[in-house]
Amino acid sequence: MAEDFTSQDSPLSRAYSDGNHTVSIDIYEDGEGGWLLEIVDAHNNSTVWEDVFDTDEEALQEALDALKEEGVGAFIGPAEESGSWEAP
Repeated sequence: MAEDFTSQDSPLSRAYSDGNHTVSIDIYEDGEGGWLLEIVDAHNNSTVWEDVFDTDEEALQEALDALKEEGVGAFIGPAEESGSWEAP
């Protein structure tokens, strides 16, 4: 019998602001020992990394690096459309 898995959020998940833009850095377990990374904007548009990270610290560092390199605006989608984007 398979065990039910309930994904657990990392305590490193947080909001990130730069200027007038704020996004949510969501890091959560994948059920197989890895960590998933998603950045969500105020319109509920999300950017999800395909890579699985070994630690939640690695996932957070990847998010912070991407936000600094690309700018928060790169992760803000249109208000009228909600959907999932691939990571830059």
